[in-house]
Amino acid sequence: MNPAQNIRDYNQAYFLGIGGIGMSAIARYFLQIGLPVMGYDKTPTPLTKALEREGAVISYNDQLEALPMSVINDIENTLFILTPAIPKDHAQWIWLIDQKATILKRSEVLGQIARGGYCIAVAGTHGKTTTSTLIAHLLYECNINFTAFLGGISANYNTNYLRKTDGVNYQARGSNHQSGDTNNQSSSSSEAKEIIVLEADEFDRSFHRLNPDLAVITAIDPDHLDIYGTPEAFEQAFIEFTHLIQPNGGLMIQENLKIEITPNVKTHTYGLDISANYQAHNVHINQGDFCFTLTRDQREIAPFRCGLPGHHNVQNAMAALGICQGFLKLPIELLQTGIANYKGAKRRFEYVHKSENFVVIDDYAHHPEELNAIIGSVRTLYPNQMITGIFQPHLFSRTQDFAQGFANSLSNLDHIWLMDIYPAREKPIPGITSEWLLNMISNPNKTLVNPLTALQKIESAKPKILLILGAGDIDQIVQPIANLYLKIDALTE
Repeated sequence: MNPAQNIRDYNQAYFLGIGGIGMSAIARYFLQIGLPVMGYDKTPTPLTKALEREGAVISYNDQLEALPMSVINDIENTLFILTPAIPKDHAQWIWLIDQKATILKRSEVLGQIARGGYCIAVAGTHGKTTTSTLIAHLLYECNINFTAFLGGISANYNTNYLRKTDGVNYQARGSNHQSGDTNNQSSSSSEAKEIIVLEADEFDRSFHRLNPDLAVITAIDPDHLDIYGTPEAFEQAFIEFTHLIQPNGGLMIQENLKIEITPNVKTHTYGLDISANYQAHNVHINQGDFCFTLTRDQREIAPFRCGLPGHHNVQNAMAALGICQGFLKLPIELLQTGIANYKGAKRRFEYVHKSENFVVIDDYAHHPEELNAIIGSVRTLYPNQMITGIFQPHLFSRTQDFAQGFANSLSNLDHIWLMDIYPAREKPIPGITSEWLLNMISNPNKTLVNPLTALQKIESAKPKILLILGAGDIDQIVQPIANLYLKIDALTE
């Protein structure tokens, strides 16, 4: 076993959990550089089917005999990549450990890939996917070469792995990371590097395997307390992350986050208040779009029209602008265009049905603060309207740790339809059920549903505004709901 070996030197890659959003992005990277890709996942999904069309060989059998012979006969030259969602009693994993195979976590592979480029890492409890996808989109609009590993499917490009090679390489000037003059490609003090954009995932301390040149911290609301134990330990992990930023590197951090930051990192704050270095000033809604003026240290720079709704998405836009305008010095006119035509990521405030009669929005929200953000944004966009939400809690431990927060957030809906808890990697916790959570919700307009009864309730109640919320397999009912609303709309006209 040689985990220090360059990942490009292996003959092939095998993924345990290839269908995950993060794992599939790495699989696409390997396919693009010409490395044969194989893998296992529990069930076929649109994402695994897309990978198969792109050249990956995937099995949905977790037994040892399902391992390809090309893998069994060449274990020493096969890189095995593991997702945390794989159970420890997985037959293939146990056998590979016995064979002393090289097994790396997803975060270890991303760390190796990022080391070869100019790394921009987006961390935070909320907003990672939207912000990192937006940074990648702005780089694309500005004709800068980059590779992006995204935690969601970009709505602009319909992929979670995005690479541009026909543009201009960013020049990392000296060591201060303050300039992005792409017209001067010959300066002896500059080093042309491909930008690598990725999400710095706090789960399992994965982001501690990165040494980014530029970083973003969007939020540090406690999460994953099954891993960290206490909110204080969770916050400390983000402090340690800032210490991993390259010397004289850069950090964009949300203005309200008061954490200790290493002094050798150039730090800017962003947000909606005047105290932020990068402020979204005069935020207002114009023809359904959130508009604002970008200011730096209270000096007006330019007006922007945000392609995504919600004050939380204005915050995400400010983080991306801080990186692209503040550190990379990309042209403001192109950034204005990019912010305006950015369509977001799938399952992040995604309109799956929108007509004069009905609005259906799908969102990945799985933390109380994320629920507050989307419910608040929808109320701003649709004042005085009744809002119904279908919510699937994600993880027994998270439901237990933040039960009162979930109850308070969900009570802000007019009608709450609660699905069973999605377990993901966890075993049930006695007493922690959706019925238990439902009893904590103060709003009396609440009920338990499953996928079938949810569709039945939609057909009978015909909610004018419906939110589909959660990070589990609730996404499997999104298309049936959208199809049902097409029929309801047709009958309404």
